[in-house]
Amino acid sequence: MKLLSSREFNRDVSLAKRAANVEPVLITDRGRPTHVLMSIADYRRLTGEGESILEVLAMPQLVELDAGDASDGAWDHREKVD
Repeated sequence: MKLLSSREFNRDVSLAKRAANVEPVLITDRGRPTHVLMSIADYRRLTGEGESILEVLAMPQLVELDAGDASDGAWDHREKVD
């Protein structure tokens, strides 16, 4: 487990986040452990918590389109106005 003082953590949060992607990071204050920084995947494994519906809905989805569908207007359900 990586160990960072509060001062080191405040100086380089990016370093702490990168390290937490590999393993939990123990943050100390005056030499005593006070916090643990870990990836969300590690946290979910630890707590048994899955992704929330909001997180799933916010994820960009890959969609395959058939080029013919776009060119023939099959997707366009608006009324035609003459």
